[in-house]
Amino acid sequence: MINTSSLRKHLPQVIQYLLLAIAVVLVLTPVVMIVFGGLKTRGEFMTRPYALPIPPRWENYGSILKMSSFWLMLRNSLIVMAATTSGVVFFCSLAAFVFARLKFRGKELFYNLFTLGLMFPINIAILPVYLVLRQTELTNTLIGVIVVQTAFQLSGNILILRGFFANIPAELQDAAYMDGCTPFGFYWRILLPLARPSLSAVAALTMIVSWNDLLVPLVALDKENLWTLPLGTMQFQGQYGQDLALIAAFVTLSAVPTVIFYLFAERQIISGLTAGAIKG
Repeated sequence: MINTSSLRKHLPQVIQYLLLAIAVVLVLTPVVMIVFGGLKTRGEFMTRPYALPIPPRWENYGSILKMSSFWLMLRNSLIVMAATTSGVVFFCSLAAFVFARLKFRGKELFYNLFTLGLMFPINIAILPVYLVLRQTELTNTLIGVIVVQTAFQLSGNILILRGFFANIPAELQDAAYMDGCTPFGFYWRILLPLARPSLSAVAALTMIVSWNDLLVPLVALDKENLWTLPLGTMQFQGQYGQDLALIAAFVTLSAVPTVIFYLFAERQIISGLTAGAIKG
């Protein structure tokens, strides 16, 4: 005989696991199709898209890795990502320190101006951004891409770091000042080491967003030798639109660095954002 009370007790948990399993299948199915698609011939990809690649054919991946353009786009993406991440962590930590630990007239007003940036995503502001880049002669330069990506990552990350910085005990700051430490010295020697989890979370999120950004390079870059991987992927799809297996291999290799970033940074992202949420 079925125990109705036990059934009612465990039914929500069963439904929860069922929904999670469905979500995992929906998310992983296209990913697995792309990865396996790169291991098939063009004909196999078209006629048997859901079948396992037996035997696996590594020619597509080998062809991509032999393309000098792929490595050039990889280098450009790494340069943009590293510079953007460094700029975001540096400027956001400085701004968050000022808004969280220093007292001056108009502090809340300036802070609110920064948070207004959350209301204007890059998709809305792309036209004026392009006009500014053209007037400052930063189109067709990686510097232009770096500046735009950095600017549009400031608001949200300042918000994250300010909450963490604001909850550092005031006694620690007073003790540092009594020992002769300047405000910048307190920021550099004491605050940054304490805020390492949140800084790691901001850096990891910025790396992933910068690496996957397509819109800014698409608008700012025309020269092929400056393309980043997302932009190169779009152009590659247009050039080899009939060879879906080769495109699948290109997309898979382009996504590998993002997956590696996330696997290494997952713990930092979760711990950093959780610490800021609890302490804020």
